[in-house]
Amino acid sequence: MKIAVIGLGYVGLANALVLARHCEVRGVDVDAERIEMLNRRESPLLEADISNELVRAQYFKAFLSLAEAVSDAELAVVATPTNYSDKDRFFDTSSVESVLTELAKLSPGLAVVIKSTLPVGFTARMQQRFPMLRLVFAPEFLREGHALHDCLYPSRIIAGGNAEVASCFTDLCLKMAEVDAPVIIMGSTEAEAVKLFSNTYLALRVAYFNELDSYAEMRGLVAKDIIAGVSLDPRIGNFYNNPSFGYGGYCLPKDSKQLLANYQDVPQNLISAIVAANHTRKDHIAYEIMKKHPKLVGIYRLTMKTDSDNFRQSAVLGVMKRLRAEGVSMLIYEPSYEDNTYLGNVVTHDLSIFKEQCDLIIANRWASELEDVKAKVYTRDVYLRD
Repeated sequence: MKIAVIGLGYVGLANALVLARHCEVRGVDVDAERIEMLNRRESPLLEADISNELVRAQYFKAFLSLAEAVSDAELAVVATPTNYSDKDRFFDTSSVESVLTELAKLSPGLAVVIKSTLPVGFTARMQQRFPMLRLVFAPEFLREGHALHDCLYPSRIIAGGNAEVASCFTDLCLKMAEVDAPVIIMGSTEAEAVKLFSNTYLALRVAYFNELDSYAEMRGLVAKDIIAGVSLDPRIGNFYNNPSFGYGGYCLPKDSKQLLANYQDVPQNLISAIVAANHTRKDHIAYEIMKKHPKLVGIYRLTMKTDSDNFRQSAVLGVMKRLRAEGVSMLIYEPSYEDNTYLGNVVTHDLSIFKEQCDLIIANRWASELEDVKAKVYTRDVYLRD
């Protein structure tokens, strides 16, 4: 089977490499440097599994030309970015719409599976606009740093839209998977809702345990003990309960905001509270840092997770914004960032200088290399893990 995968970020590239185990896959991206790296079998993404799989991917090739990639493709997978616009209070779906417009011209009748996260109802509207395409929405549930693993070991496989394409695609995903994952075929609008509600629930859990931690911190209580007692209830579970500076990353902030936007005419209290709670948590963290009257605050890593190079919507950026507004001086240690400044702050790649110069170091996630300056470190990471 010949498949075109359009958009080679974490979602697109991970899916492309898994599909390339048994299919001829042509990846497409607008970044010429990324295309050159991929065809040299060098990964542009910081994930060891993706790098290793890329070396073995004999049935994968990357292109700049969409027309060349889909010339005789039987299936196209769209994984272009749909960032949330705070100005418009909605997803920017222009990249997906642009790709669908081109596909309709280049290959009428093509089966198209959209993996980009979408507002509820988008696929149905696009099916009306492009009746010459057979559209399906298939949500992805990938974690940053574990994208390839999560493609191979999916918790569930969901697709909605054109029934024939949805059935074919879920069968293909199940064939590629290393586990016998549950498969659900539904309407495209329901599939879009699954994605947004899933990530908003995860944001809710993060926000809940963060607010528990805020309470414990301000009352002088041991947050870890409270969390342990709460989490032993099997209905709650001992997972996704480690406090942080807020929920962040590429998915949770934008998906929770998009879901709230989709509630425009629906009564709710909880969804708006989940979004607001993340702002409140960052306010609280910044306030606690300011109380310590630091001369120079060290920002230990901008990334959201260990083994990631992604700064997008990182919770620490929100804290930095608040500290900067108060005139706090900051020094950043981020080894994955090449430049010497970031958002007006100096970046160092020398950990020893960083430790020596900063009188307070904030770390969204603890790392063993901070052990020798533990007395300087402010973190809410009680489990010392992502």
